Amino acid sequence: MIEKKLGYKFRDEAILKTALTHSSFANETSVESNERLEFLGDAVLGFIVARVLYDLFPEAAEGKLSKMRSSIVSRMNFAHFAKELKIDKQILLGKGEEITGGRERQSNLAGAFEAVIGAAYIDGGYRKVYAIVSRLLKDCLNGKEEIFKDYKTKLQEIAQRQFKKVPKYKVVLEEGPPHDKCFHVEVKLGRRAIGKGVGSNKKQAEQAAAKEALEEIERSMKNS
Repeated sequence: MIEKKLGYKFRDEAILKTALTHSSFANETSVESNERLEFLGDAVLGFIVARVLYDLFPEAAEGKLSKMRSSIVSRMNFAHFAKELKIDKQILLGKGEEITGGRERQSNLAGAFEAVIGAAYIDGGYRKVYAIVSRLLKDCLNGKEEIFKDYKTKLQEIAQRQFKKVPKYKVVLEEGPPHDKCFHVEVKLGRRAIGKGVGSNKKQAEQAAAKEALEEIERSMKNS
């Protein structure tokens, strides 16, 4: 299923299985987890996303490319890719992790996606992985799939549900000439700043701030 979605057939099926093996399952069965492949995949993705954007947007300046890459390279979007590739259906979890909703946990899905990319890199090399990532990004950037999600709406839903508060956005800095503005936005819950974002307009900056806030909330929940 995953190979069909990837458009790539692994020569070594064992490495794909390792990429799908969460540490909770590995601890219960004494097999290797996907953590080392996750480490490799994270680095490979950062490099290849940068190269794909460089190729797709030849007129874009360094600053715009950096913002686009930061919008894509995130746990939230990697978890989205994992679901698109049906990784969530095949990831191997320990009993406890399965019972507590680990199959839907963003960190597990993002890590497994990174591990699958790391495995594909070892199994097939740079060109194969470039083709996989390029296809995924082109689909998203062409609007065929949703990657740049409405983070503001999601943050508002979570903030109201969990904290009974409404996020407040504030432009803390504007810089650049009128034709090339750069906005810095901060989002707060109550008096506490939980996210900052930068964009070429207020809407983009607010979305970036909301995205950072969502990641901060997830980290806090995970560590609590």
